[in-house]
Order: sequence, then structure tokens, then C-alpha cells
Amino acid sequence: MNIPIKYQNEILLAQPSGFCAGVNRAIEIVERVLTLFGSQVYVYHEIVHNVYVLNELRRKGVIFIESIDDVPDGATLIFSAHGVPKTIRAKAFNRGLRVFDATCPLVTKVHMEVNKFCTEGFEVVIVGHRGHPEVHGTMGQASVGMHLVETSSEVAMLKIANPNRLGYVTQTTLSMDDIVDVVSALKSRFPTIREPKKPDICYATQNRQNAVKFMAPQCDIMIVVGSPNSSNANRLYEMAKRHRVETYMIDAPEQIDPIWLGGKKHVGVTASASAPEILAQAIVKRLRQLGAYYVRTLDGIQENISFPLPQQLMQQA
Repeated sequence: MNIPIKYQNEILLAQPSGFCAGVNRAIEIVERVLTLFGSQVYVYHEIVHNVYVLNELRRKGVIFIESIDDVPDGATLIFSAHGVPKTIRAKAFNRGLRVFDATCPLVTKVHMEVNKFCTEGFEVVIVGHRGHPEVHGTMGQASVGMHLVETSSEVAMLKIANPNRLGYVTQTTLSMDDIVDVVSALKSRFPTIREPKKPDICYATQNRQNAVKFMAPQCDIMIVVGSPNSSNANRLYEMAKRHRVETYMIDAPEQIDPIWLGGKKHVGVTASASAPEILAQAIVKRLRQLGAYYVRTLDGIQENISFPLPQQLMQQA
């Protein structure tokens, strides 16, 4: 049903928006593996958290699994961009599976930090969301001495053997605003806690959040293109809501309710780091069908970052 939108006249596009370098790399790995080895390629966890992307890959023959026991002997397996525990990696190689690793290099950086801490006899606190695949993978870099906190109130409940041998890392897709209280609580209770040499939060996550901060005051309504299980999409949604802007998160153009748009002059659109450009453009097209006739991209950071493919995959090309 189309409802005339008498006053809506402009769509504002966030800059930057959409795929980040890690997501581009992960999807390219899957596409190349499909080309090299045909269909029936298995991926441990969703390669990225986006319904559109997953459905397109399923159509091409990708099978997403949550247990490598579901992978037949001799098959091809890809680890998702979120990373995996060491036990999963060892099990896959012990079974002789053909394995390609699509873990985002920024997540790998966090894994390396954890490994360094553990090698030096430190316990490690990870600041992140329970149940998220990235957190599961990071916690699985060590069998002991790993602790997870989501909120500052949980810091008081930590039981640490030696407070002077403690470090922390963070989930890459959080907001700096989200972790400031937790990190402050950690440093207050454990004054000697060691922090990462460089922040763990992904450059793309932060850039997209900053773009929403810039955009929100200029909008009457905001639409975040992303799937509900995407951490970075949820952070964009929360950021917009924090600025008291009416905000909706959708991952298909048909989810737009024309009633949302009645009387709105400026509609902001941003896409999470796991949402493809083709989907964002489909949503803009739908907004134009509903009455918007100006589209303006806001000023913002131009991202020119790319990550190399695994050497193992390049050798197969």
C-alpha cells in the first residue's frame, strides 16, 4: 500500500556506509572457493550477519553449519569472518578438511593479543556480548584464564588470581561509547591492567557510528540497513536512538511501512558493515517510490582500506 508523503523530499545517505574491508574479504573468499571447488562449500557460522548475503550464497550452494561434525569428510570448510576457537580449528585440521580462513584480520589481531597475554602468564578480560560468534571465538583462544564482561557492574564480580597479571581486549564491533564505562571500571578495580596497544574496535564500526552521530541531528527519521543479529547494525540503531531520532532497522525494502514517512522531510539512511550496497540502493529506490525525490550523500570519511586474501587461497588461483 502506497500512502502519499506530502512533505518528504530528501534522503540523506551516511558516509561511510555498507560493507567494510573485512566483510568484502570474507565474501570474496567464499566466492573464490566456490569458483575453485564448486558447490557444497561449508561455512562455520554465518559468514557475515546479513540475511540478503546469506540467501545469495545459499543460492550458489553454500551450506552454513554450526558444528563441523556436519561437514562430510574431504569437504571444503570456511571459517566465518567472526573467527573460531582454537579447538574448532584443530578439529577441522585433524579431520583433514580443506580449510580456508575468512576471519577478519582485525579479529585476528585481537586473537593475537589474547595469545600474547596468555603466553606471558596473564589472565584476560574480554569486553563483549555473550553469545556473539566473535566473542565465542576470542574466548576460545585459551582454555583457562579468560573472563567475559558486558557491563561495568560485572567487573566487581570478576575473580582474578593475580590482579597484577591481567589484560583486556574488546569485541571489535562495539561502540566506544559502550565500552568506556566498562573499561573505566576495569582500570579502577585493577589499576595495573594492561590494555591493547591499539584500540580493538574496528575502524569501520567507529567510522559508521561517527557518521550516524553527524547525520542524526539533520534527520526526522533514520533507517538502518542491517539484520537483527548484526552487532554493528545494532550499534548504529542504538546510536541513532540515542540522538532521539525515530529509527528503524530493516533488511529488505518491503519492510518499510509508508506510515513511518508521513510528514518527514529528511530521511537518513545508513547501512551496517555487513549490508551490501545493492540492498541499500534497493531501500533508497523504495523510498523514492514513496515520495522522496532528492538523494544527498553527506560528507564523511572515504575508506580505501582492503585486506589481502589468504596466501593459501592465492596459491590455488
